[in-house]
Amino acid sequence: MPQHLRDVTTDDLPAITAIYRDSVLNGTASYEITPPDLKEMTARFHAIREKGYPYIAAIDDAGVLIGYAYASAFRTRPAYRWLVEDSVYLAPEARGKGAGKALLQELLSRCTALGFRQMVAVIGGASPASVAVHKSLGFEMTGTLKGTGFKHGQWLDTVLMQIALGEAKDTPPDPTVYPGSLFTE
Repeated sequence: MPQHLRDVTTDDLPAITAIYRDSVLNGTASYEITPPDLKEMTARFHAIREKGYPYIAAIDDAGVLIGYAYASAFRTRPAYRWLVEDSVYLAPEARGKGAGKALLQELLSRCTALGFRQMVAVIGGASPASVAVHKSLGFEMTGTLKGTGFKHGQWLDTVLMQIALGEAKDTPPDPTVYPGSLFTE
């Protein structure tokens, strides 16, 4: 379990780049084949933060960043503006110890507070651990895309899961507040 969660800063980006590098090279959560460098990860961080999406770090009791999570647009068309996609990545030594769940819980809370109505998880490689964490927090299975990625010499499925946030689809959204204020129709 992480000692605490906090917003990511640019000082965290080398550690985040290393965690993501390991995930790209050794895992199936990302369908990237070549790990992006620090410059690219910095650009991605700023693109997410400039839109006001949460980007959170998990810090262990020694002060080491052991994982991170962020929300981003699922699709950029204006009608999707109330839907976010989650991304959670952990250092190998942090996996299976509660950091991923803590990060995802915080991400859910922050996205609900921002006015988002739905969150989707796009789980590369249909990772059983990732599916279990999402399910434990209330995500429901919405589908499996068969053989959608080819990595590490094998075809990989992609699992889609979804959770309703706040008032979900029960009431119309207020387009004058975030996230609706970011888009124009």
